[in-house]
Amino acid sequence: MAVEEFAPAKVNLTLHVTGRRPDGYHLLDSLVVFADAGDRVTVAPADALSLTVAGPRAAGVPAGEDNLVLRAARALAPGRGAAITLEKRLPTASGIGGGSADAAATLRGLARLWEVALPDTAALMTLGADVPVCAASRPMRMSGLGEILAPVPALPDFRLVLANPGVAVSTPAVFRALASPDNAPMPDRLPDCATAEELALWLRGRRNDLEAPAIALCPEIRATLAALSELPGCLLARMSGSGATCFGLFAGPAAARAGAQALSAAHPDWWVEAAAPYSRP
Repeated sequence: MAVEEFAPAKVNLTLHVTGRRPDGYHLLDSLVVFADAGDRVTVAPADALSLTVAGPRAAGVPAGEDNLVLRAARALAPGRGAAITLEKRLPTASGIGGGSADAAATLRGLARLWEVALPDTAALMTLGADVPVCAASRPMRMSGLGEILAPVPALPDFRLVLANPGVAVSTPAVFRALASPDNAPMPDRLPDCATAEELALWLRGRRNDLEAPAIALCPEIRATLAALSELPGCLLARMSGSGATCFGLFAGPAAARAGAQALSAAHPDWWVEAAAPYSRP
């Protein structure tokens, strides 16, 4: 029997860079949520391990041995076979954890198919800093290198408009362009927000420290943020991760749908999605 898993987009509502270790790895403090826009991974019994990439964003996704999905499968149970199909809908190299979400979904699917346990956090980290939080796929405070995950207070109802101008951004290049790696973390305790407006107000006092260096490397991000900010009902516009995907925060679905439609009409070459928050059961 084939097993299907959803790979939701990861959205960094905040991303504070709080230090750099002697080995060069950066320390983070981030409020992460997930959206109901994403990829899908299907795994089915097979003698050998294989990967087929399909979907509207399949072009440019490597299907060879270095693909993170195949690396995750080999790490879970070396020598086991499965036919893996990745339906790619999220843009690649876009700051919303597409590759990490796909790897995490593959691990969940194969763990069910092969009836084996999921890897621990240390093993997940060998696949990428975002893989542990993507394996959870629910709102989390992510800190350290990405391995420290803590639940957050219940978030109010809100909606997102995700927009990517079609430019891939190199995460290592963005970190190299960061002016200072030593910045203040978020407050120890995250607030209880009753409304999307209260959440947006709190978020305005927080940051994505990678936004400025990413804009310096990719000016299209500035235009994307400006376009989102101008949409009626947009409470906050910010970049996610290391870019170039940005998000607009909205109070309800009607405003988000209208905003996404207007943005798509004005920028038909952009990837634009209206999304609701997603939390894996």
